[in-house]
Amino acid sequence: MNRKHWVLARAGLVAMCAGAVLVAQAWTVGQVAPMSGAEASQGRAYAQGMRLYFDQVNKAGGVQGQPVELAVLDDVGHPEETVTKTRKLLSESKPVVLAGYFGNRNLLALLESRALDGSQIPLVGYQSTDTRVLASPQMFSTRAGLVEQIAKISTHLATVGITRLALVFEERPDAQELTALVTKAVNPSGAKLVASAMLKSRGGSDKAVQELQAAKTSPQAILLVASSPATAAFVEAYRMEGGTAQVYATAEADIEQLAKRLPVEYMSGLSIAQVVPSPYKVSGKLNKEFRDATIAAGKSLDVPVSFAMMEGFVNAKVIVEAMRRSQPVTPEKMSAALRGLESYDLGGYWVNFKPGQVGSKYVDLSIVNAAGRVTQ
Repeated sequence: MNRKHWVLARAGLVAMCAGAVLVAQAWTVGQVAPMSGAEASQGRAYAQGMRLYFDQVNKAGGVQGQPVELAVLDDVGHPEETVTKTRKLLSESKPVVLAGYFGNRNLLALLESRALDGSQIPLVGYQSTDTRVLASPQMFSTRAGLVEQIAKISTHLATVGITRLALVFEERPDAQELTALVTKAVNPSGAKLVASAMLKSRGGSDKAVQELQAAKTSPQAILLVASSPATAAFVEAYRMEGGTAQVYATAEADIEQLAKRLPVEYMSGLSIAQVVPSPYKVSGKLNKEFRDATIAAGKSLDVPVSFAMMEGFVNAKVIVEAMRRSQPVTPEKMSAALRGLESYDLGGYWVNFKPGQVGSKYVDLSIVNAAGRVTQ
């Protein structure tokens, strides 16, 4: 090799090494979520929402001069895969924070596996209503909790004289704790639970409908704490049996998914608690920022705009703010920065992790009208 070729080869090697350093120094956010299977639309939309904001940040120079990247692995909604893929992610991608996890059983399996023990890595943004998940010091929720959602629904219903409520929920080990939590949440509005039913994995919807019909006191409205597939199955079974009570679902049910699964006549009157501002409006600063980001992304968006995408966008803003407050950016520093996040304004949406780890109290209600359109 002559001197000219040697110089060029050496320059290429230096450039390759420099590129490798840049990649290695990127701040990695790790997500294990359903990218395929029954809940794929929510998992993919949440990831897309986070990427929208990270792309904006990277175009502006990143965080402390380094880009933010999202590493995603698919758990297909299976708890054992959530654990396995999280271990793989921690080992190979070395994330400074985890984000965007889904499911009561998935989060509980992750905690019970002790895969996060010793790492001090925070998990920011997740969808779970399990009371034991809320107690973990490594979990930071950027959405309003179940208490806030139920309180919003019951207060709204009380204004129109509806106080007899039924609770319907998916099968879960903490059923007793859930019932106690919901009972306490509805009490301030003067409402009472007059019936409850559990949705089991097989035949749960039909049995739950029978239990409600057999209740001594007929409920005026149903509080539904369940995933999108379980919510759709129950609503269909309930309406087919002539059930007329209003149905109010918590934010685990995705209104866009329900609209695809259920006919208009079953969707009519259904209401869902939303824990982020509407992605379809531009009435606030956050809404406008999200809309501008989706327009800028254009055809690169691989899923439709949705509430789940907006939630991912919100979550990414919180993560980046914690990165900016961390010197240096490490899992330990991220956890400390999150705990110190107080009254942080994302554009009309406030996040506050003092004194607890449920960072938001924002809840609004989406209601489907007779034409099948969502109003809020």
